[in-house]
Amino acid sequence: MPQSCTPPGAPGIAPRWTSSAKTAVGRAAGQAGRVWFTASHGILNEVYAPRLDQASIRDFGFIVTAQDYFSEEKRDTRHTVETIEDGVPAFRLVNTSADGRYRITKTILTDADREVVLQDIHFEALIGQLSDYRLHALVSPHLVNGGANNTGWYDEFKGHPMLFAQGSGRALAVASSVPWLARSVGFVGTSDAWQTLSRGEGLREDYQLAENGNIALAGTIDLAIAEGRALIALGFGTQPEEAALRVLLSLQQGIEPAMKSYRSGWSRWQRGLIPLDEPPDPCELNRYRVSTAVLATHRDDDSGAIIASLSIPWGSSKGDDNLGGYHLVWTRDLVEAASGLLAAGAADDALEVLDYLVATQEDDGHWVQNSWLDGRPYWSGIQMDETAFPILLYDMLLRAEVIDPSDAGRYDGMIRAAAGYIVQNGPATQQDRWEEDGGYSPFTLAVEIAGLLAAADAMDAAADGPVARYLREVADSWNEQIENWTYATDTALS
Repeated sequence: MPQSCTPPGAPGIAPRWTSSAKTAVGRAAGQAGRVWFTASHGILNEVYAPRLDQASIRDFGFIVTAQDYFSEEKRDTRHTVETIEDGVPAFRLVNTSADGRYRITKTILTDADREVVLQDIHFEALIGQLSDYRLHALVSPHLVNGGANNTGWYDEFKGHPMLFAQGSGRALAVASSVPWLARSVGFVGTSDAWQTLSRGEGLREDYQLAENGNIALAGTIDLAIAEGRALIALGFGTQPEEAALRVLLSLQQGIEPAMKSYRSGWSRWQRGLIPLDEPPDPCELNRYRVSTAVLATHRDDDSGAIIASLSIPWGSSKGDDNLGGYHLVWTRDLVEAASGLLAAGAADDALEVLDYLVATQEDDGHWVQNSWLDGRPYWSGIQMDETAFPILLYDMLLRAEVIDPSDAGRYDGMIRAAAGYIVQNGPATQQDRWEEDGGYSPFTLAVEIAGLLAAADAMDAAADGPVARYLREVADSWNEQIENWTYATDTALS
């Protein structure tokens, strides 16, 4: 790591996340997909690596400067987003400045073989000449779910100039296919490149190292050498050198082979689905293929789990005290997503969700309100529908003949424990954190009653008639009480 003068303003302003209004999410299909990207407001923002529940950057955008001119891509342009191919989550983002002076077109995808996100950039001068402008890449590392205590610097790897950051046992590297004209590192809000560029100072190359803070990395791209084109690689690893090697290999491979491999993986997965596409309309997205790609993008192939969302809700007001955001497993969302995959024909993916649920069930039969991929609880509430939903997923898979009846018995323990917990603790949901209040919910009651009836069928199949009868009696009793529990009278609203 280099030695240099320390940029002022350590440790930077309190870190924050970014908008959850995503316009694109993507990753490589299958086991190779160990880096997930998101985009909004025309730029790359949270990237998750090497796990689906670990955000590693806040955002990665561009700043354009000229004589007495400063323009930030995410705030000062009009954005359009296009998919590269139906069902393939690679995207073309076109950002045209509101004042009509420039356009940035970029294609975003991941390297199917490495933890690397690629941005194929084309900058166009719409007013004036290309030489009138400077294009600056600006990336905000939030390694392993946090903006504090990151260290950043710029240096070389095997003679290739790069930007680096590390923190919490993870590292990232950024490299370009064309030279950097200048590089800088600073503390966000005081000495980062956004601040120095907006003040007309350019990049401060003497700011080479910023330690243990909320930092930003920046590099000025040589637009002239390739007529405004560049391939930018953002890679991750356990060590800076590992991240650097990955980005270098991706740059050497180039965008066309990377795109071919990426498209091939997704096209192969999409071909395995039921063709439920609507009649083609050249003016409309193929909503079916977009939906299936979004579901699969939120999936972790190692465990079979599916997170709720690649986002942090109200991110611009959330900081390091909100580690989970929505990139957590909610059993409810998990089963609903698995149901969508099953309906589309991705039966094996849906079955892996059920096996994940068996592995993460608590010893008393319930599932936690939400958790990390490895099952560690995050919030502490109890939502009763989340204990009934796995029974319904089992029932759906059995009815769809994904589970062979001769093999259904291996799920008896899970079903018996879940049904027992519902009977002993339902039907009202206990008050939980951040979401619904405790009490009787028509939605939760419906899921519980349906879950008990599905569990009764499973107990019949397991030759346990007394338990099956008892579960049906409880379900019938609760069904009769729905109106008494949920219909209000003699109140101002009623």
